[in-house]
Amino acid sequence: MDDLMTSLCDIVGKQHVLTRKSQTFRFQRGFRFGGGPVEAVVVPASLVELWRVAQNCVKHNRILIMQAANTGLTGGSTPDGENYDRPIIVVSTKRLKGIHLLEQGKQVVCLPGATLNELEKRLKPIGREPHSVIGSSCIGASVLGGISNNSGGALVQRGPAYTEMALFGRVNEKGELELVNHLGIKLGDDPEAILEKLEKGTFTGDDIVNDARKGHDNDYVRRVKDVESDTPARFNADPDRLYEASGCAGKLVVFAVRLDTFPKEEKTSVFYLGTNDKQVLEKVRRALLTKFDELPIAGEYLHRDTFDIADRYGRDTVAMIRLLGTENLPFFFSIKAQLDLLPHRFKWLPYAFGDRLLQMLSSFLPSQVPERLKAYRDQYEHHLIIQTSEHLAEKLRPWFTTFFKEEAENKGNVFECTPKEGQLALLHRFAAAGAAGRFNIIHRKETGGLLALDVGLRRNDWEWFETLPPEIEDKLAIKLYYGHFLCHVLHQDYVVKKGVDPMAVEHAMWPILDQRGARYPAEHNVGHLYNAPDSMVSHYKTLDPCNCMNPGIGNTTKRKNWAAESVAPQASVAEQGQ
Repeated sequence: MDDLMTSLCDIVGKQHVLTRKSQTFRFQRGFRFGGGPVEAVVVPASLVELWRVAQNCVKHNRILIMQAANTGLTGGSTPDGENYDRPIIVVSTKRLKGIHLLEQGKQVVCLPGATLNELEKRLKPIGREPHSVIGSSCIGASVLGGISNNSGGALVQRGPAYTEMALFGRVNEKGELELVNHLGIKLGDDPEAILEKLEKGTFTGDDIVNDARKGHDNDYVRRVKDVESDTPARFNADPDRLYEASGCAGKLVVFAVRLDTFPKEEKTSVFYLGTNDKQVLEKVRRALLTKFDELPIAGEYLHRDTFDIADRYGRDTVAMIRLLGTENLPFFFSIKAQLDLLPHRFKWLPYAFGDRLLQMLSSFLPSQVPERLKAYRDQYEHHLIIQTSEHLAEKLRPWFTTFFKEEAENKGNVFECTPKEGQLALLHRFAAAGAAGRFNIIHRKETGGLLALDVGLRRNDWEWFETLPPEIEDKLAIKLYYGHFLCHVLHQDYVVKKGVDPMAVEHAMWPILDQRGARYPAEHNVGHLYNAPDSMVSHYKTLDPCNCMNPGIGNTTKRKNWAAESVAPQASVAEQGQ
């Protein structure tokens, strides 16, 4: 055992330094994309251990990849191939749990392993919510992962995950790890004492500093309401939303973030709208954002084809949430992940065994979609689910009557859901997010693989629904469209035909999106799928001048000190899934 491995074992214990492939495999591969070999996976149990691990890895010239829940969709917290110039250490923060409430829960401090689901449970008794609910929270995503990757969300009034208050380690120009406390909490000067005090929560109210630093994107409401702007309301590389830990993409060792929380709306209403005219939906979007004194809570779009796929390949997800609640879903996602690993040990089991087992079991379940929603599916191509406060609902009821019944050019209809219908409509939309992946797995032998885009459209774009040229259309087996419509963020999932490289198809789509003025990704990090624009690369270089933290992110160079490299051919998404 070399000096580094000996030091790491001394810091965290030998059982938490994983070196065998059977131990490291699940940390090496992304949730949907990416993967590569590592020297070791280290799992510290305290912030001080994390600090010491990072110090030793930097001292021994190792690449550090910080990994929280590993639920990202673009491979941003795992290695990407084998063309690195130094050995890689993955540091898993899953044991670093901890949430501190500030100011009666109006703000929180979250440690690296705290999940959105855990934060949601902590806030529920005091009537408050985190930035995201029922989405990433259900798959066990971490709070810090959302901040580090500028993650989006379905809730219209909250914008992308963002904060200007964080405690982080940075490798400086001299190649030394330094601790930076911009958390707004007085914790002393010694790094290990700072980290221990924060983890134990032994600071007092007098230690908390309330200055001008933001705990969320408090300009988002203004931006999303500006429906005449020719830029998207949000996108991952927005330079105004890149600030230290926010959008760092693993270029820092983040020990904690401080965030705002939000009042929970106790009584809500859900409207279900259908139309065959995409511009009717755009009229509704603009009205909801400009005509009323408050914004809806959420406005979720679903295309008819996605409706069908979600009903068939996502009904087990809806049933699990209905029967067990969202708080138990991360546990079942972790069980599924373990089942998916079994074929790598037992070659006779089929690929993605967990998904296949769940799909088989779901065939015994009845459809989870209410009958009135199914009737709209038969009548209408485009569907919009609008969740509002009761105050806004009182104003929308007569407005919708006027819009559809008295204005003849507005073809379509709307109904107000019962509480059960509203819950199931939103769960059906949530299940759509995994439906394309499940379809791709089940039909793996007949198709060529999955590609997924999340796109921020111009706020003034009337032609929001995609039209593809025949040379691309002919290569697709299915197209699925869904998303956060009021924010003009669409998720566009495609399964390509057998023999087609999904990565090549995606690259062919990028110029079309560029011509439309769209930005992508809108709410997932660039990871190893997308090219980071200049503003994002500049952010990365400022944070990590030695390029020793998560190098290669955004298809940048993987070499030390940002040295140029010749780009080796990468495996396609389909090949990496073999």
